[in-house]
Amino acid sequence: MGTNSNNESVMYENVDILAAYSLDLARLRSVEVDIDDNSAWVQAGATVGEVYYRISEKSKTHGFPAGLCSSLGIGGHITGGAYGSMMRKYGLGADNVLDARIVDANGKILDRAAMGEDYFWAIRGGGGASFGVILAWKIKLVPVPETVTVFTVPKTLEQGATKVLYRWQQVADKLDDDLFIRVLIQVTKAGETRTVTTAYNALFLGDAERLLQVMNQSFPELGLTRKDCIETGWFKSVVYIAGFPDKTPPGVLLQGKSLFKDYFKAKSDFVQQPIAETGLEGLWKRLLEEDSPLMIWNPYGGMGARISESAVLFPHRKGNLFKIQYVTSWYEGNKEASTKHMDWIRGVYDYMAAYVPTSPRAAYVNYRDLDLGMNHNSNTSFSEASVWGAKYFKGNFQRLVHVKAKVDPDNFFRHEQSIPAVLDQA
Repeated sequence: MGTNSNNESVMYENVDILAAYSLDLARLRSVEVDIDDNSAWVQAGATVGEVYYRISEKSKTHGFPAGLCSSLGIGGHITGGAYGSMMRKYGLGADNVLDARIVDANGKILDRAAMGEDYFWAIRGGGGASFGVILAWKIKLVPVPETVTVFTVPKTLEQGATKVLYRWQQVADKLDDDLFIRVLIQVTKAGETRTVTTAYNALFLGDAERLLQVMNQSFPELGLTRKDCIETGWFKSVVYIAGFPDKTPPGVLLQGKSLFKDYFKAKSDFVQQPIAETGLEGLWKRLLEEDSPLMIWNPYGGMGARISESAVLFPHRKGNLFKIQYVTSWYEGNKEASTKHMDWIRGVYDYMAAYVPTSPRAAYVNYRDLDLGMNHNSNTSFSEASVWGAKYFKGNFQRLVHVKAKVDPDNFFRHEQSIPAVLDQA
């Protein structure tokens, strides 16, 4: 069985599969919240936004530490890790899963007890499409305060963005665990002049007064003021962080609408040392060459870094300062436009090689990147798959292959970057 992913904006190649199937789980969207148990059973077709909405119907002081893109399906989101604005406080979505229901290669529906701990480990952070069809997750709810604070503070190059961003790199992973500050980097226009704008987009699990104390002590360079701070409830903060316009009613999260309406290509990196100002200046030059570039720098540290690399499959933990997501998007559907923008993002990725670890050069599996390598037939070897497998899963890849060989030895569930079912071929 093959699956086609839509993480990239271009059509994927088929991988020597006689028949490829795409399963639509959109009608499996039940969300059953049990506040007394601090848990919820969520079916795979529900969106992240729906999960948040249903939790908020039952409680204003419970949440779930999953993603920032509310239109994502919760089923696949958790299989890749599921990071979000509470990851520094509670870890990833995958770190907060209690149980699951999956259809295995034999057509059996298994829960955690029936599948065993190795199988359960493999589907949390490893891309579950290699192991079966996720039907539902049982998630652990986490406490959130009645009042949280959000802000977005922009800095252009003319306003000293380079120096502020250099400082952010030094402190972002060390801030109070209640504080998550990501940076959205885009090219903007002031009159006829194009510039680079860095926007510091944040969630703080507390009120504005305490936030200002934390910022004045740890990151005064941003110049945060009380006027910048918006006190709200956790659920409404999700709508804000997701990027919806001001005063958008929270019910928008039930619509499952993506803000992406065009073609796009994404790549990723993990950074372990601050990038010098000269390196940032070289990056700005490259961003200004592209039509609609976007970079999102997500801070690490906190609880996410204190969890072991092998606790769940997602291995990108201690030692990482932040993760970079690179995105370019375009409207034209022709090959010339696709080639132009794909070449640009690959060029930026090549430039950044000097500033990230290379053994391996790690990547986030939920930003599926076929440039890293892919399966070209149904019997890809361990050594061939390791080229990209080590980037996504680091030292967990070999154990992951052992689990695959045990639960799906005939490699029924396969796609362009699925896990091989053998350690190596003769």
